[in-house]
Amino acid sequence: MADKRMTQSQLVKKLAESCEVSNKVAKGLLEAFAATAVAETKKNGVFVLPGLGRLVKVDRKARMGRNPATGEAIKIAAKKVVKFRVAKAVKDAIVPPKKK
Repeated sequence: MADKRMTQSQLVKKLAESCEVSNKVAKGLLEAFAATAVAETKKNGVFVLPGLGRLVKVDRKARMGRNPATGEAIKIAAKKVVKFRVAKAVKDAIVPPKKK
């Protein structure tokens, strides 16, 4: 099965073409955008990607889990995780809602 995902270099090339800038400028823009998203999510707990969704830092509670190999109950510690919440407009554009 062939992997058909867009690579970073393909994305940079597409951005460069659509914005009429060089690949170097497009790559710098993409890297700056990613760094800003990480810094803002770390600082404020949320970063909105206009038109796409938002990155949100979430606190997970401690819980009981199970070791799949032995079936033994184990305690999973509380931790912080990052989630991406897709905007409704994007979700509806990719997977249209069912008609009632």
